[in-house]
Amino acid sequence: MLTVYDCLVTQHDLRLVALAEFICALASFTAFNLLNHVRRSKGQSRRIWLYVAAVSSGFGIWATHFIGMLAFSPEMQSGYDMTLTVLSLLAAIAVTGLGMTIALIGDPRRMPLLGGAIIGGGIAVMHFTGMAAFQVPGTVAWNGWLVAVSIGMGLVLGALALSVSMNGRNARSKLIGAVLLTLAICGHHFTAMGAVSITPDPTVQVSASALPTSWLAAAVALASATIVLLSFAALALDLRDRRQAELEVERMRSLANAAVEGLVVCDGATIVSVNESFASLSGFAPGEILGKSLDDYLSAPAALAKVLGAPDRSIETELRRRDGTVGPVELIMRTVTYAGKPHNVIAVRDLQDRKVAEARIHFLAHHDPLTGLPNRGTFDERLDLELEAHRNSQQRLAVLCVDLDRFKDVNDLFGHSAGDDLLQKVAKQFSLVLGEREMLARLGGDEFAVIAPDISNPVQAGRLTEAMLQALKTTQDEDLFGTVSASIGIAFFPDDATERAALLSNADTALYRSKTEGRSTYRFFEAAMGEEVRDRRILEHDLRHAIANGEMSIAYQPQTHLGSNEVTGFEALLRWKHPARGDMSPAIFIPIAEESGAILAIGEWVMRTACHEAASWGRPLKIAINVSALQLNSPDFVSLVREILDQAKLDPSRLELEITESVLIRDPDRALQTLTLLKAIGVSIAMDDFGTGYSSLSNLRNFPFDKIKIDRSFVRSIDVNMPAAAIVRAVLGLGRGLGLPVIAEGVETSGELAFLNAEGCKEAQGYLFGRPAPIEVFRAVTHVEAVA
Repeated sequence: MLTVYDCLVTQHDLRLVALAEFICALASFTAFNLLNHVRRSKGQSRRIWLYVAAVSSGFGIWATHFIGMLAFSPEMQSGYDMTLTVLSLLAAIAVTGLGMTIALIGDPRRMPLLGGAIIGGGIAVMHFTGMAAFQVPGTVAWNGWLVAVSIGMGLVLGALALSVSMNGRNARSKLIGAVLLTLAICGHHFTAMGAVSITPDPTVQVSASALPTSWLAAAVALASATIVLLSFAALALDLRDRRQAELEVERMRSLANAAVEGLVVCDGATIVSVNESFASLSGFAPGEILGKSLDDYLSAPAALAKVLGAPDRSIETELRRRDGTVGPVELIMRTVTYAGKPHNVIAVRDLQDRKVAEARIHFLAHHDPLTGLPNRGTFDERLDLELEAHRNSQQRLAVLCVDLDRFKDVNDLFGHSAGDDLLQKVAKQFSLVLGEREMLARLGGDEFAVIAPDISNPVQAGRLTEAMLQALKTTQDEDLFGTVSASIGIAFFPDDATERAALLSNADTALYRSKTEGRSTYRFFEAAMGEEVRDRRILEHDLRHAIANGEMSIAYQPQTHLGSNEVTGFEALLRWKHPARGDMSPAIFIPIAEESGAILAIGEWVMRTACHEAASWGRPLKIAINVSALQLNSPDFVSLVREILDQAKLDPSRLELEITESVLIRDPDRALQTLTLLKAIGVSIAMDDFGTGYSSLSNLRNFPFDKIKIDRSFVRSIDVNMPAAAIVRAVLGLGRGLGLPVIAEGVETSGELAFLNAEGCKEAQGYLFGRPAPIEVFRAVTHVEAVA
């Protein structure tokens, strides 16, 4: 290397050496700028710019060589072979273009190394071709070792130069690549020049056709100018590309910031860009995030590896926020080209709202939305688990069925919102009484159930139920709780049943017994209860099909004017002849029909049948029909009455509807509205069973009654029963004072009739005047005019 140094210092013009290095550096930087533009171009444009880059690089190598040759001072005449000089330029361009082409195809890591090595080989080809064009009057000898070093230097530095330049995406990479290529060209040239030794030989003459040094200088100047022009073009392209890249980055940033989801652009795992949504989601400023690993913001160590290993697949994990909290997120990764290089773009979707919604959906699927208690499905699952556990441990557990008493009255009197509020308060009161292992569920409506795994005997169960009932009583000062109590039925596993359905059925049977025995109490299941409940359910089933099966009939009882002893009308009384049990008492099946809702269909049938029958009579006698609370509170009841009267062609004044006082207390406003509409049609309204209900005097004042019916319980034995006689006498006086006719029910003896006549009662009905019977029995009464 000392030989090279001596050659450079003593045999070269250092000013031209500096110029050669400058031209070389300019050409190298220009070539790499152009090569970078080639990579972004496509089609024909890509090939054109590849040729321009090859020309720039080839001219740079050629100009560096020949400026260096101009700086070389062998102190003898010299010249250059024209053909070889031109061939050296073409070789530099061709081999450089080949190296660039190879570097642009295939593996971006390995192919630039191969392409750079080819460019290094092109430097050697150009140099030794150019040296072959050099003519002096002497012989040229070469140091083989330095020649090998110069070629190796060109190959290695050329390979490194192209690899660094192409694998980097910023100006620094291109600058380092240009410096390495400059070292490759200049290092090769001057090392190879150090390998040259010239021995003067007078017998060797410089060809007359050799290119003079002055002409070579002109050619080099032209090549240098070309390089300068190309460098300006490359600079212009670089500035344009940068502006476009900046605009593209700004556009992408604007689009990213417009996205609702967080977007993170990563070079590997390193964050290079984020949008505002991710910054807001994490709580960090964008400047604090850039340059850090995405792993720093994910709670699960393997989450990022899963995302990078599965593009387009969503991965759920948790995001660490600035305040130290974590939130559920979903990550989806795709690979995009960002700043001219593949990057990972990861969408970060906030799952907080979705998780809350999913939790809400899960809660609603397993809980009652009104009270927040477990629903029937959850209750059944828990009970199955408890039964299995207690079956294995051979222990007992209790199941309680709870039903609120007169809950329907709350809805009717105060509205459904008040009923909902009551259910919430009841659920809260019961929950305060129960232990941690005991489960309270709402099965539907006003039905609740309790699983008590820690209760194994009736004494403990009784204490629990008493505590629950007492919890309701402690809130008696509130209006709604003052009207509601609860009935509770209790069944034990395995004493009463071993399966869930049977256990619940038995607890429900005990509940029904507690309701029938006074309400606001509790009962334990007994085997006899099951028979009673089954019998009632069979009756309920048969009752729903009684009309279709022709089992229902109507008996008519005459109502008589006491002064003239003439029949003024009939009361229609329902009868049921059960196919197996025979005649059923109305006292048995009417309450069942009302509780089951079958009374609506039965009541409609009675009214249609009785009205059509009355319309066929020859005399315009009244027909009295009892109406239940369910019928009167039905929103279609008035229109139904009008329709039946129209179809039967019955004068509305002949229809008398009998209403008991219990109907009025459920919903006074609705009852008043319905009765007023019925009166507008022309239908008469009678208060039935007067004296047995509540607030009788206020009811007579507030509701549009046309008649008062004294209940049979007061009429019985009034001729000898002084208290009953006083009540009847008072009712008759009240009727006269209000201008309302009074009819006495249940008159069975002549003594009772004599009392009523003496007190001025105008109308009565009872066995004394005729027992209830089919209408054919009274044909002489209903068709007396036709007979005459």
